[in-house]
Amino acid sequence: MKPLWGVRIFCAVVERRSFVAAARQLGTSPSSATRALQALEEEMGAALLARSSKQVELTMAGEAYYPIARQMLDLQQQAEEELNQQVAAPRGLLRFSAPETLGRGILPRVLARLAEENPDLRFDVLYSDATLEPIREKLDFAIRGAFPTSSELIGYPLWDYRRHLYASPAYLARHGAPASPRELPEHRVIIHTAPRVLKAWNFVSAGSQISLNLSAWHRSNSGNGVLEAIRAGMGIGRLGDWLAEPLAANGELVRLCPEFRIVSSHGDDPQMHAVFPSRNIPRKARVLLDALRQEGRAAAIPAP
Repeated sequence: MKPLWGVRIFCAVVERRSFVAAARQLGTSPSSATRALQALEEEMGAALLARSSKQVELTMAGEAYYPIARQMLDLQQQAEEELNQQVAAPRGLLRFSAPETLGRGILPRVLARLAEENPDLRFDVLYSDATLEPIREKLDFAIRGAFPTSSELIGYPLWDYRRHLYASPAYLARHGAPASPRELPEHRVIIHTAPRVLKAWNFVSAGSQISLNLSAWHRSNSGNGVLEAIRAGMGIGRLGDWLAEPLAANGELVRLCPEFRIVSSHGDDPQMHAVFPSRNIPRKARVLLDALRQEGRAAAIPAP
């Protein structure tokens, strides 16, 4: 049994608000989780959770104990990681999902380097632009782009980036370039439909803000599909700088209306990030994500 097992069960139940969800997260049965929590309460001499048929709530004793318990687990994890760093290289299988566009260069480069440095480390990558849930898909973590959503998942930021308009030289030779985002309705706009279709594109520059509800000329549920359609001259699309700027640097793409970037309705730039089902992030996952963060931040430097 893992160290501080009862404490782990208690914190998981508090954070998931369910014995069933906590047991699933920790790979045990609800009955075993219940027994572990009861043993912890007996050891502490106080009831930590008030249970009913529909919900689980902290008692006053539980409210006082939870932050201490959380700190105990964090310290235990830190101690385990320190020991692992000293005695063993990352090993085993990492199963995770990532947006399709990460498979174009950045992620394979990182995986190849780590596999060479750590022969016992293996990867199972599910490339998808859908919003996959780590627990449901049995993943160690999920890498996502755009904007972190509010959930019970633990976030792990990788890099911030900016979105801009891009087109191919071939498209611009036939149709010209918009002088302002306001001219986009006159052009063939390509829109990414996964995981959802944005109702508006919000453009900001140093001196202005423009919000447009755009109709798609072409649509694709694939980030790679959008990119390749733009490269092929089918229209104008929105891409992240980390993906598009290397292609702009070699002349395959042109950034349009360069003084503008595309942000959320709240004015935020997007972020590449990973989400985990629990705070217990394996060291092998941290090694991968730290390497990916370094690679992505270097690629996300906007062109002048």
